[in-house]
Amino acid sequence: MSIETRKVQQTGGSTYIISLPKTWADKVGIKTGSRVTLQPQPDGKLVIDPIHDAPPVRKIQIDVTGSMGDALTRDMIAAYLAGSDIIEVKADRILAEQKNIIRSMCYKLIGPEIIEETAKKVVIQDLLNPDEISIKKSVRRMYLISNSMHIDAIKAIKTRDADLALDVDQRDDDVDRLFLLIAKQFRSILRGARLPDAAETSIDEYHDLRMAAGPIERIADHARKIAKVTTALNEPIPDDIMEMIESTSEISRKVVEDAIDALYNSDVELANQVIDRVARMSSMIHKLNAAILKINSYGAVVALGTVVDSIDRTGDYGSNIAEIAINSAMSRNV
Repeated sequence: MSIETRKVQQTGGSTYIISLPKTWADKVGIKTGSRVTLQPQPDGKLVIDPIHDAPPVRKIQIDVTGSMGDALTRDMIAAYLAGSDIIEVKADRILAEQKNIIRSMCYKLIGPEIIEETAKKVVIQDLLNPDEISIKKSVRRMYLISNSMHIDAIKAIKTRDADLALDVDQRDDDVDRLFLLIAKQFRSILRGARLPDAAETSIDEYHDLRMAAGPIERIADHARKIAKVTTALNEPIPDDIMEMIESTSEISRKVVEDAIDALYNSDVELANQVIDRVARMSSMIHKLNAAILKINSYGAVVALGTVVDSIDRTGDYGSNIAEIAINSAMSRNV
């Protein structure tokens, strides 16, 4: 739909009026006597949203005949991200393995629940009210989980605690669920949906927070990689190397923490400090890698090399978030 202009008129001495484009009004079901909501945005825009007593149910059908494993998982995620209220999975016969994947995906996503299940059909309904979910809280929650994962992953390799490593691995699902929810909400907003927390978050901020969610999700992935190293360690890590790992890990985590603070507080100075700090981490990473190469066990060298790489990547992702923070702060001044 092309952009149209309207002339503002005054009526009754104190009320301004404009006419609505008929094409748009017909498309969204506005008629004479219909009601709309007017929602001021932080950037000065005014969102006009029609009020429907019963909004239309968005439904998507997926034919899973012959679809198994990762392919079926990707189809389920795509249907979820599309913003469907109802996902209907169909086939001449849905196999038990397929149903297990479908149930597993419902568990790993926020909102979808199976409401009907037969041999040929599984009906999934999204029970989440997106208006109740704040992206600021979701991104903050993602950070808190990923940060705790990193702390416990380092502790797991130090103590060779396989149970703690498994707990870190399972927490990655929580981060993924939040990430996919944020992605789903953002796609919905791009299609014209109302911002869930429009009173405190502009569309620009929503975009920046969605951008920041990506690096946080990958930080959690690297915490998971560190934890998985636990099972590959057959003997304790030398004390001097473990101390270097812990100190480098602490700096990397602090980089991410400060980057998140810079993003939420529009602190450009702090964000620039974070980026400079990451650049200075390279010498520490180099020294740590050199120390690891002196270990006699080839398996330990490979395993700890993975740990160091993930610590390094975590700092880099913190730098990415800091850059998003600078861009976000700058856009507020335009």
